[in-house]
Amino acid sequence: MDISNRARVHWACRRGMLELDIAIMPFFKFEYDTLDDNDKQQFVRLLESPDPDLFNWLMNHGEPDDAELKRIVNLIQQRNQQRGPVAL
Repeated sequence: MDISNRARVHWACRRGMLELDIAIMPFFKFEYDTLDDNDKQQFVRLLESPDPDLFNWLMNHGEPDDAELKRIVNLIQQRNQQRGPVAL
C-alpha cells in the first residue's frame, strides 16, 4: 500500500472490532502525518496483520516477533496514552 495515499491507509485502519478502532483510528487521525516514511511503512505493515493479532498486541496480551512492528505497537500505545481518550 502506498503510504502517501492517506485515504487508502485510513480505510485500512477501519477494523471490525471496536477495541481496535479505538486504538488505531485516533492514532491515524492525530499522529500519522507526523511519522517519518519508515514509520508510516511500518504502520501500514502492521495494518496488514490479522485482527486477533492486532488486538492481542495493542491490549498487551502478547507482542509481535518483529522488532519494527513491536516498536510501532509501542508507539501507538504511548501516543494514545499521552493524548488521552478521544471521540471517534
